[in-house]
Amino acid sequence: MRPLSETPQQPPRTPGELTVTAAPLDLWHDVVRWTADEGWNPGRGDIACFHPTDPDGFFLGRRDGQTLSAVSVVNYSDRYAFLGYYLVAPGHRGEGHGLATWRAAVPHAAGRTVGLDAVPAQQATYRRAGFTPAHDTLRYTGRPTPSGATPPEVVPVTAAHLDAVAAYDRRCFPADRRGFVARWLTADGHTARVFLRDGAVAGYGVIRPARSGYRIGPLFADTPRVAEALFDALTAPLDPADEVTMDIPEPRGDAHALATARGLTPRSHTVRMYTGRVPAADEERTFGVTSLELG
Repeated sequence: MRPLSETPQQPPRTPGELTVTAAPLDLWHDVVRWTADEGWNPGRGDIACFHPTDPDGFFLGRRDGQTLSAVSVVNYSDRYAFLGYYLVAPGHRGEGHGLATWRAAVPHAAGRTVGLDAVPAQQATYRRAGFTPAHDTLRYTGRPTPSGATPPEVVPVTAAHLDAVAAYDRRCFPADRRGFVARWLTADGHTARVFLRDGAVAGYGVIRPARSGYRIGPLFADTPRVAEALFDALTAPLDPADEVTMDIPEPRGDAHALATARGLTPRSHTVRMYTGRVPAADEERTFGVTSLELG
């Protein structure tokens, strides 16, 4: 696999050959099904929220009208991009489609720092492509333990909170993603809560339906107490049989303690990797990442 800095030569296309192009949202349904089959447990509306962030960053390899491979390279700013959805259709693996799609898609990042979450078995492959490990991310899943009453500082997110929540999100994420945040807070099935301290945002979180159970992400907060209050408010309406999944960066001891205290247990892990220098973000406020697939 070539380093990100290289742009591979694309040979002339011949009939029946794989063609890699940026794809509209309606062609990504096959890819979402693949992720479910792989056990990624995607949120049911995730791709509809992320795709408008960079519509030119979602690449499909297709042959004779059939989707065979995919990768997303979403440019969040002129300095930062995130790579995900690197998949090949079952039954067509080992045929070179993934590498061909990678080589066509990665130049879209155009010199930006690129982040991704790798399954451990692929870590060496990404190293050869120029990525360096930063930390593990643990996936916690379980039926949340009921807690006490929600404190009055936790309230539903409304349009009046959008600017302040987006500004808070920028402190916790390596790029400004206000447009995405607006979609994520209001998407069908999503429940968003914000913790207000003297009128200022001290944290926010979102829970959404997934293929199995629910996923929380992001969960950003100033302190463990704020994160606990948000977690409890997000999970309070759930049925006792509902499972919740949350992805937590390995260095965040307070976040792991919260998940454990609320009855969640680690089930799997990925490796966060980057090329280049990562733009600044306040990792101490990250109790749960938004999405392993898209950052």
